[in-house]
Amino acid sequence: MGMSIQQIIFMVLSVVALVSALGVVLSKNPVTSVLCLIVTFFTIAGHYIMMNAQFLAVVHIIVYAGAIMVLFLYVLMLMNLNAELEPQKRNWLKYAGAISGGALLVVLVAALRDASMPALSTSATDIGLIKNLGMILFKQYVVPFEVSSILFLSAMIGAVVIGKKE
Repeated sequence: MGMSIQQIIFMVLSVVALVSALGVVLSKNPVTSVLCLIVTFFTIAGHYIMMNAQFLAVVHIIVYAGAIMVLFLYVLMLMNLNAELEPQKRNWLKYAGAISGGALLVVLVAALRDASMPALSTSATDIGLIKNLGMILFKQYVVPFEVSSILFLSAMIGAVVIGKKE
């Protein structure tokens, strides 16, 4: 029983996503870390395309790989991080980080141990297309959608008020 082309593409995207995500965490250079994060975002967009959610993939690339990553790069370049000027972390802080990370890993493994994965259907679904997404968003989830728009409006007003103060 051979693997289909969809399974091969999924495996390649998953391996690239995992390797680039590890590159984000393990990289010493912050700019390299941000570039690895951009690769991770593109592989996640590839997963969205495989699930027939083209709109979500395009929005993901525009918002995350475009706007947020450019913001990260500008902040990193404005901060001018140097290793000599960076304060050294205390040993107990490193140990506390390792212990809390290990505890999170134990909780995730315990939660996922009994999880079952439903079989993937080979037939195409139309759930991620723009028309269906809009119908679900404005019929079933109209109240959370409007509440989030009020939240974004209040955040913009707050940013303008903070920006006006001199």
